[in-house]
Amino acid sequence: MISLVNLNGFEEFSKYTENIDPNGPQVLFYFSGSKLPDGRSWCPDCVEAEPVVKAYLDELKNDVIFAYVDVGDRNYWKDKACPFRTDTRTKLMVIPTIIKWKGVQRLEGSQCTKRELLQMLFEEDD
Repeated sequence: MISLVNLNGFEEFSKYTENIDPNGPQVLFYFSGSKLPDGRSWCPDCVEAEPVVKAYLDELKNDVIFAYVDVGDRNYWKDKACPFRTDTRTKLMVIPTIIKWKGVQRLEGSQCTKRELLQMLFEEDD
């Protein structure tokens, strides 16, 4: 079963990571640009990836925590000092990015729109 979590900004992301149960379900973070009043992200690549990711999550049967992380508005994200870019846990270069927590696997940019790559990322670790 998928557990969805919404995190708004770097501070919420950091607090959430402090309480992740190492023996609990796998945690994946989906970093995306904040939503505009129309409900769509300011980031065109995020807009393209979101329906593909949501459709995949709807089919997923794994016990997973999927955390949507709002990285902020365009100006905040584009700042080279943005903590999502500089933090050693995230090291984001593009959005959208999906990271498997405490692993090296990640999907970046247009990779997030490819169902077969999502499938590989969400596979259980042996």
